[in-house]
Amino acid sequence: MKRISVDIGGTFTDCFFVWDQQYVEAKALTTHHNLALGFNEALDLACSRAGLDRSTVLSGVDSVRYATTLGTNALIERKGPKVAAIVTHGFEDTIPLSRGRGYGEGLDQALQQNLPAAERPEPIVPRRLIRSVKERVDSAGRIVARLDPEDVRTVLRELVDAGAEAIVVSLVNATENPAHELAVQEIFLDEFPAHELGAIPILLGHQVSGRKGEYVRSTSTIIDGFLHEIMFHALSQLSNNLRGSGYDKPMLVIHNSGGMAQMNSTDALQTIHSGPIAGVGAAEHLSAETGLGHVISTDMGGTSFDIGLVPEGGVKHYDFLPTIDRWLVSVPMVHLDTLGAGGGSIASYDRIHHSIKIGPESAGSNPGPACYDRGGLRPTVTDADLLLGYLDPDNYANGYIKLNPRRARFAMEEALCDPLDLDVLDVARSIKDGVDEQMAIGIGKELRVRGYLPEDFTMLAYGGNGPLHACGIARHAGISRVLAPPFSSVFSACGAGNMKQLHFHERGVHVTFYNATTRGLYDDYAEFNAVVEDLEALGREDLVRQGFAPEDVRYRLELDMRYGNQLLTQAVTVEDIDRVRGVGDVLHIIKKFGDVYSHRFGASSAAPEAGIRCNTIRVASYVAGDVVRFDSLDAGGPRTVPEPVSRRDVVFIGIDGHIDTAVYDDSALTPEHVIPGPAIVTTQNTTFLVEPGWRLEPTRQGAVWFLQD
Repeated sequence: MKRISVDIGGTFTDCFFVWDQQYVEAKALTTHHNLALGFNEALDLACSRAGLDRSTVLSGVDSVRYATTLGTNALIERKGPKVAAIVTHGFEDTIPLSRGRGYGEGLDQALQQNLPAAERPEPIVPRRLIRSVKERVDSAGRIVARLDPEDVRTVLRELVDAGAEAIVVSLVNATENPAHELAVQEIFLDEFPAHELGAIPILLGHQVSGRKGEYVRSTSTIIDGFLHEIMFHALSQLSNNLRGSGYDKPMLVIHNSGGMAQMNSTDALQTIHSGPIAGVGAAEHLSAETGLGHVISTDMGGTSFDIGLVPEGGVKHYDFLPTIDRWLVSVPMVHLDTLGAGGGSIASYDRIHHSIKIGPESAGSNPGPACYDRGGLRPTVTDADLLLGYLDPDNYANGYIKLNPRRARFAMEEALCDPLDLDVLDVARSIKDGVDEQMAIGIGKELRVRGYLPEDFTMLAYGGNGPLHACGIARHAGISRVLAPPFSSVFSACGAGNMKQLHFHERGVHVTFYNATTRGLYDDYAEFNAVVEDLEALGREDLVRQGFAPEDVRYRLELDMRYGNQLLTQAVTVEDIDRVRGVGDVLHIIKKFGDVYSHRFGASSAAPEAGIRCNTIRVASYVAGDVVRFDSLDAGGPRTVPEPVSRRDVVFIGIDGHIDTAVYDDSALTPEHVIPGPAIVTTQNTTFLVEPGWRLEPTRQGAVWFLQD
């Protein structure tokens, strides 16, 4: 296996490079003006560590996989084209009005409760760029009012004259019958051919989302249209860069559904949060291979802290209606909770509470934390870690970045010490403890709201800052077992290397497996199987177009089910049947749903007497491939304490003064060693902080256990 996997974050570009049996990890600063430059720098570093040159590697690897937060950043900054929308006559105000709770979507709980200050987000599509066409399809897919082609031509010309740079078509009930949306597209391409210079993209709602729900399907398509141009140019730029270095295969893009596809089979919307979700995929793969049990994955990078849930048995948690920025969308996305708490998170003075506020604003990679000495003037979490003694200013990121403690001290004194009337170390302690507590609260909330207890989970700490803050987060969260996984500093990039080429296709349905009123079981098997067959055909078409043989395509059936009229929907993976052929299969699906629901919420929570419904049929079409193999995480035999390479004074939370602390390098992280706290281990890509009361037990392949004494 020879492959390159890249995760481009807000601060660092992570590279995981596999060359036969050699695994190499590398990092470089993200170059936002041209992502290819940061990619080349990280790849060159990985190649040098492997003793190879870039052209040899790119001409020999089987694939390059790419995950990015570019789309997320573009939405936050509102950098995109003018998007116009075409809707059904009478629905012109659906998009700007949003839903009743639209003012709060995407905001934290405190802001959602502040009704007097509530404001709906500024629409991506302004009202002046929304037009309607006279047509109507009913809920059963029957055409009630036919589309008038001349009406469509008039509307299209008006929008183009108004400056539209992308056009979204979202008509009522198009998921049941897309004929009118397809007709609008045909007329548009006749009026404005795609081969003309300055061609305008047109996106159809039923192709972006197959689920019912006019508003969420519209917002999904609008965001897809808004990100289309910037993602196309950025990914094309990277693709051209690869071609120039000898790579002649299609570039693969990671999707937020937990799979990947070629660039020409990827919607811009599918790239949102793709990097962190690759990390959740890696956590799932690690748990399955090593028998780790329940896992909570935590990725602390330079900009954010991402939390993913991987219960034992591979039960996936999806967001069926995830919120992206301030917008509710209708795409299946692996659940992820993101906090604005990373190494680059800015610490500011909160005048109201006379305290320190951490994040969500980040210093990013340019200018970065004050200690980077690149023009940053505001204190960050990394500045606090440096002043507390956790980071080596001459050996940060393998010496790639030299840290300046004086800059960090100056920034902290100016912004925080004076208004709080505290010295620098007290402020740094508050920042470190505050961000650890903030992340622990996020973990606890994520687990308890889904019916789990923190003490039942192993916490995976990865990302550039994960092992540095692992003990502090675990202490606040009540977790006693923490694992820094193999390749922890680039674990999300490692996860991208394990992704399957996969496509999800879904359709909203009204299937009642058990009718509580009639006490009857579902019996329209032909209707159910026809939907499954259609979805399989769409997935097979996607993968055959990318060069795979039809017989290599595999399918996984998933159903979104609920009891009666409950709002909570549970995804159920039905791996042992692909069609419903009789009452036995219906009962099998009902039992599968009951088992998953009871396991998650307790045996007494199931309510089959209310009826059992399926809202969505989803088919995952995929082609299996080689994956990175993880070694056993067993502790092994007797251990000894290695000799430290140096010692330095370090400040720890809850302990007055400085503590003389042993400092180790990479050579200490072998299965024969145990490192009692307090201690620091500095490696090429990250720093392990072992707080008092904890010990470090390395395993094979670079995985490291943090265990309480």
